[in-house]
Amino acid sequence: FEATANEWFLRESTGWSETHQATVSRILRKEINPYIGRRKIAELQPHDVLAVLRRMEKRVGDTTRKAKQIAGQVFRYGVQCGKCERDVTHDLKGAIKTTPQKHFGAITERSAIGGLLRVIDGYKGEYATLKALQLAPLVFVRPANLRMMEWSELDIDSAIWTIPAAKLKLSTQKKRTNSVDDAEQVPLSKQALIILQDIRPLTGNGRYVFPSIRTNLKPMSENTINGALRRLGYTGDEMTAHGFRSLASSQLNELGYRPDVIEAGLFHKDKNTIRATYNRTDYLAERTAMMQAWADYLDGLRTGAEVIPINRNQA
Repeated sequence: FEATANEWFLRESTGWSETHQATVSRILRKEINPYIGRRKIAELQPHDVLAVLRRMEKRVGDTTRKAKQIAGQVFRYGVQCGKCERDVTHDLKGAIKTTPQKHFGAITERSAIGGLLRVIDGYKGEYATLKALQLAPLVFVRPANLRMMEWSELDIDSAIWTIPAAKLKLSTQKKRTNSVDDAEQVPLSKQALIILQDIRPLTGNGRYVFPSIRTNLKPMSENTINGALRRLGYTGDEMTAHGFRSLASSQLNELGYRPDVIEAGLFHKDKNTIRATYNRTDYLAERTAMMQAWADYLDGLRTGAEVIPINRNQA
């Protein structure tokens, strides 16, 4: 099984993000191969795979379902190569319990957002972590995209951050391509540009805007932002790195922006591919105005000034 899995991984992983490659590799290496890796793939039965999954179920939750999917893909590759007769994971449908959807803590009340921003500004830890915390509510991208931001992706003169397709969240239904058309652009407000100017003397000579504290060859750890929020006194039920997306979405909807424009800013994919392409291009000017008005709005909440509601007509 392990040899077949290695062949499958080398064949398929070229189009994956680095994060997805690492996840699949880790699951194979630590969760699956130690138990069935040296077995002949043609001799493996459903109960052999189920035993692997049962070892994982209570310990790692949803990763168990991912492991089942990975094993199934390896078996299907094996069938295509004549190494086995069928994908035995088909017989395991319903065998793994569905883990309740994880709730990402988020502050969404206007009265509490200003306090959150002031607490963030008072963060006394690593300077790069402070700047990542300050940038998060301004761009409200997925945490992985923020921590893996690269200087080469930034066009400071045009105030645009282009996130390559390979870094965007992979769909569970089908793989994204790495074409230019699938890249996403994030308009950068004046406040966001100031934060980037602040951090540039520290990290501008490296690849990542927010590198790991151990080596500038790797991005910031996926636990850094959440760890900083914990040190600032927020529990996981109150605020998370992912929560900045909910914070922005709830407020922007409440403040009158068009839902389609907000969804485009969150990179939520439209199933209509023609309309999705239209959204990325036609909405860019509208999103640019929205992002600047949003940054100004957050400044007002931070200082406790009287905040004038913003909407798409005022932006």
